[in-house]
Amino acid sequence: MVSLSFLTGQKEGYQAGYSEGYRLGGCRALMERIPVEPSPYFNLKILYVPQGFESIDEGVVKGLGRIVRECIVVTPEQVVEVALQQKPDIILVMNGLHVFPEGFRHSMNQLRNLGFRTAIWFVDDPYFTEETPGLAQHFDVVFTHELSCVSLYQSVGVKEVHYLPLGVHPELFTPTMAGPAYRSDICFIGNAFRNRAALFDELAPFLKGKQVRIMGGYWERLARYKELSPFVYSGFIPPAETVKFYNGAKIVINLHRPTQSGDDNRNSLNYPGRSINPRTFEINACGTLQITDIREDLSQYYTPGIDIETFGSVPELKHKISYYLSQEDQRRSIAQRALQTTMTRHTYVHRLPELLTLIEANR
Repeated sequence: MVSLSFLTGQKEGYQAGYSEGYRLGGCRALMERIPVEPSPYFNLKILYVPQGFESIDEGVVKGLGRIVRECIVVTPEQVVEVALQQKPDIILVMNGLHVFPEGFRHSMNQLRNLGFRTAIWFVDDPYFTEETPGLAQHFDVVFTHELSCVSLYQSVGVKEVHYLPLGVHPELFTPTMAGPAYRSDICFIGNAFRNRAALFDELAPFLKGKQVRIMGGYWERLARYKELSPFVYSGFIPPAETVKFYNGAKIVINLHRPTQSGDDNRNSLNYPGRSINPRTFEINACGTLQITDIREDLSQYYTPGIDIETFGSVPELKHKISYYLSQEDQRRSIAQRALQTTMTRHTYVHRLPELLTLIEANR
């Protein structure tokens, strides 16, 4: 005899699979209706020095490949040698922190003295402001994805400083069939900075009975770790897996890291965080409902209540989670509008022409 629990589980699995397929079909139909606009073309040879952020670097390289004459990827150690051989129009460095060698600043000075046009795009601001101003002085043009840091780089003598957010790599972050192993009601992916640990500690009683994934590093910081441990998956989540977990979730929470100097940051100047993180674009590109805390520039890119949801307190977050878990049609509608906004305005093919135009403007 087949047990009742087996039949119930079979029915729930069928419903979940049907719901996922319906969501994916809607997302794909929407994407097929997005008109393919011709990309601008820049007759430029770009030498690109990656940071090692897989999803960002790959998105930038593929985006550049669609709009410039040639894009050459080079390591920091090879940049001088390859620049002398290839004679690029622009040398673009992603972030320039963490894994870059000690002599890299000297290399950039050498290249500038030889007449090469150099630019750096800081994407860890404002969390390393003890390091980035000194590095910025070795470039002709500085981009930062953080509004508050524009004045910082101007204050140390950089003449060309521009605010420019990152975008999304649409061939990676996109609607896809996730499968049962990736499904959840609520998903969060990221390291357990103190504010994030505090949030989930406070949410712990509310999360009981829900399918939850809390993924990333340092979650042993949770005060209620024992209670929340069934939801915790420790360690780095590769981008390809992140995409599946975003797609498999009904709701993805986004909470920006704190900016105060301490164990996790080198921001003794205490520059505030005013700008959204790259994750904002990546979640929305997967066609999943995002509920995020509010940064000042969010409304430049998305409209709360239309193509993204926001929270300013734990009670508000709990209320919105409960509401959207029970309102599947509204959840899907916002998620699909988020997908449309992202794919029509916020991919690297949309962002990079602005970067190149600004670099070329004052040549």
